[in-house]
Amino acid sequence: MSRNASIIAAAIETPGVVISLEAVESNIAKMAEAIKKTGVQLRPHAKTHKLPQMAQRQLDAGAIGITVAKIAEAEVMAAGGITDIFVAYPIVAMSKLERAVKLVQSGIRLIIGVDSLDGAQRISQAASKHGVQLEVRMEIESGLNRTGVDTEAAPALAQQISKLDGVLLGGIFTYRGAMLSGSATMDLKAAGHEEGLFMVQTAEAIRAAGVAIRDISVGSSPTAMYAAEIEGITEVRPGTYIYQDVMQAAFGLCETSDCAGAVMATVVSRPTPTRIVIDGGSKTFATDVQPDKAPLHLKGFGHIVGDPDAVFERMNEEHGVISVNADSPYQVGDVIAIIPNHICSTINLHNFVYLQQADGTLVQAPVAARGLLE
Repeated sequence: MSRNASIIAAAIETPGVVISLEAVESNIAKMAEAIKKTGVQLRPHAKTHKLPQMAQRQLDAGAIGITVAKIAEAEVMAAGGITDIFVAYPIVAMSKLERAVKLVQSGIRLIIGVDSLDGAQRISQAASKHGVQLEVRMEIESGLNRTGVDTEAAPALAQQISKLDGVLLGGIFTYRGAMLSGSATMDLKAAGHEEGLFMVQTAEAIRAAGVAIRDISVGSSPTAMYAAEIEGITEVRPGTYIYQDVMQAAFGLCETSDCAGAVMATVVSRPTPTRIVIDGGSKTFATDVQPDKAPLHLKGFGHIVGDPDAVFERMNEEHGVISVNADSPYQVGDVIAIIPNHICSTINLHNFVYLQQADGTLVQAPVAARGLLE
């Protein structure tokens, strides 16, 4: 990706996110090819880009549909022409289920997450009220201890859900990320295989209980290609790979040069020879991936392009503080590029991004699903 700061500085106000479309296309193609070789379907998570046009690029490369986290994101994707959408999250509020029904009535294939009988009964109530069928996938808890039913309880819950009017239980899903035997890991192959085997075994138990589920959906950007190697897995849902970030580079999944997104920031102060301050802080960069935490032990809050010695040490709301070598040439007014630790949460902080064409031209694009939390 070309990040000529002087050229970009003349075209945008900082702080702002620039996305290289060349890098995007390369990242999309690499994942699509890797998953295609396994025979498993690819359903990318749109949480990273939040843009229907990026989702369409993924579909054009072979993805069978898109994943989102909230019904509002599904509505944005549907309005943008995406017709096969999985909301990988339990929808329980009747107001949101009414919105789900409307999407189905409009011709969208919509799948929603469920992890309880109460939730499934609410889905049944909404579907029956409007005479439609809502397709669901049951979420399995696989180690993160958040949403999801314990694997031991899954067969009985699947039996109960499968008997409800207006509800089609099509499969199961989970999200675990880079975990192995309950702990964070750098062994992505082992983590992916363990995740895949765990879910296949859970599916077998459900089928043995008389519920003929079809889909077993797993995987994150670090583990997707390995989980897909397990026989019986039908779908993977990586998200970050489309842009990549420091976290993915630390996992060894890419080089920083493969990262499509970078925050452009202006040096507003150099109070000492070894400290510069930029015009982007916690309102500009995600802080959910902290430095020096297992298993990655990242150095700072992002990678300063062209200066591996600089460390993005800390930030306040509007200030980013970077330690630099005393002889580094930074001056007040300079524009620098920073690849964030976590691009997904960073994108959600920005109303728009700048899409960089192959010739360097920048086109402003509103982040269509930005901030849609409901």
